[in-house]
Parts: sequence; structure tokens; C-alpha cells
Amino acid sequence: MKTITLIGAPIEEGSGRRGAAMGPTALRIAGIDTVLAELGHTVNDEGDLRPLPARDLANHPGANNLQSVAAFARALDEAVHDTARKGHFPIILGGDHALSMGSVSGMARHAQDVGRPLFVLWLDAHADFNSPATSPSGNMHGMPVAFFCGEAEFAPILPKDRPLVDPKKVYQVGIRSVDAREREEIAEHGVNVFDMRAIDEMGMAHIIRQIVDEVRAANGLLHVSLDVDFMDPELAPGVGTTVPGGATFREAHLIMEVLCDSGLVSSLDVVELNPFLDDRGKSARILVELTASLFGRRILDRPTRAA
Repeated sequence: MKTITLIGAPIEEGSGRRGAAMGPTALRIAGIDTVLAELGHTVNDEGDLRPLPARDLANHPGANNLQSVAAFARALDEAVHDTARKGHFPIILGGDHALSMGSVSGMARHAQDVGRPLFVLWLDAHADFNSPATSPSGNMHGMPVAFFCGEAEFAPILPKDRPLVDPKKVYQVGIRSVDAREREEIAEHGVNVFDMRAIDEMGMAHIIRQIVDEVRAANGLLHVSLDVDFMDPELAPGVGTTVPGGATFREAHLIMEVLCDSGLVSSLDVVELNPFLDDRGKSARILVELTASLFGRRILDRPTRAA
């Protein structure tokens, strides 16, 4: 059993629209702490981070709301690193995907501390490998992967000498919406991309087991970043960046169950939940169920829902 620390990150400034800041509250209302405790884990909820904007940074024309996003990146870098250093499992409740600039950076520091490589499993419709130079919108929730790989050093958000993630240790699964320049950047840096066609052709089980085998062979730690839009919007509508044709309920649970069996996952982001766009908490409940699968709930243990 694990000691889990919940860290709320009510950030919406990276997404360009309102609502994702309510995500942590919605996940708590959906019972994420209760479900994990029922599985036998010790759960500590540290509440929500509320950092003040990083006024030391100048505004950037290609990075919207830079000061607010940077403040969350710094706060999460510290909170996640501190949590992992204590031997606890950090779950970051989002909030938009810009939060991964800080959460993954904090885990990269921890991985360096313990002398193990950090791998990242990016479950998302989007590659998020933009920078201000390539982003069509300037919204920073499209930049975190480039940032923690050291390819978006456009402002001193975190120290330049911080540990970075090797792009070849990033696995993106479920991708189905990539900007043209972003596609070139991903190919150039060797990011491993399994788009929906790859999933259809190869099968989700084969892909996830291949990733798990590579992480295990390297004695790595695995950070999982789960975006609501990884799943099909018919299943999880509570997101501002819907892309049709996402993962099914069964595929998503299979991933989490295989990851649970591996014992390699060291940290988790749950991001881009926008309750304002959700259907009576449907997306929040599914995210909680997926988290339960990652922490040991089996398909045979699932409660029957009322019709």
C-alpha cells in the first residue's frame, strides 16, 4: 500500500479559457480521496496551491499569462519534489496541462536524487510540444512537454541547470491533434508517439506493455500525465479541447491496470477537467475510476451504477 499526497493545482491560465480551476474541487467531490482510502492506501490531501504571480518575469508576447503559469510551475516543482523525497506518491489534481511544467520537473529532480531515469507517459489528444516560437495560440498548456525536455527555455521559469527529461523517454499515447511545426519538433527530438491509428493497428495492451518493458529495463521511474481529452469526448465531455475519436472506457482502464501491475508508476497528473463543460460530473467520476484502477481496483471489484 502507498502513502498518497493529493496536491490541488487550480490553474486555468494556461488554457485560454475559464473553468479548469474548478477541476481539483470536482475531483474531490467525485471522491478521489475516499476511493483511494478504500483500496487501503493512506491519503493526505494538502489542499490547493495558491501561488502569487511571478512578478520577476517580464510578459512574453508568445506565452499568455506567463507570470501566473510560471508561479504554478515553481510551486509544483517544489511540492512534488518534496512529496517524492518523503517517499510519498504525488497525485496532482488539475487544472490545465501547463501544470506539468512543474510536476514533471519536480519528479525529474527526484529521479536524479535517487539515480534513476525519469520516463513520462503522456495520455493526451495533443502532443503539447509547442513553444512561444511555434504555438499558434500562445496558450501555455500546449508547451509543457517541450518545457520539461528543455526545448522551451524562453523565460527563467525554473533554473536552466535543472534535470530535464530526455525526449526519447517520453511516450505519447492517444495523440490525434498536432500542429504542423509541432509535428516536426516531435520527430526531430525523437518523442515516441502512438497515435490513434497505432492503437487501432497494434492494440493498446501491446503498446503499454512495450512501454512498461522499456521503463523496467532502464530501472526507471514513470510519471503518468492523464488529460481528460485522451478519452473520447462522448465518454468524458468535461474538457475545453475536445477531439473526436479518443480512447474507449475499456482501453483507458486497461492502461491503468497494466501500469498498476508494473509497479513502476511514481507520480500522476490528472488534468484539463473543466466541470463547467461536464455533464453532471461524468468526466470527474471517470477520472476517479481510472485513478482507482491505477491503484489496484480490478474490473471485478467495480460497483454497479444505478441506471
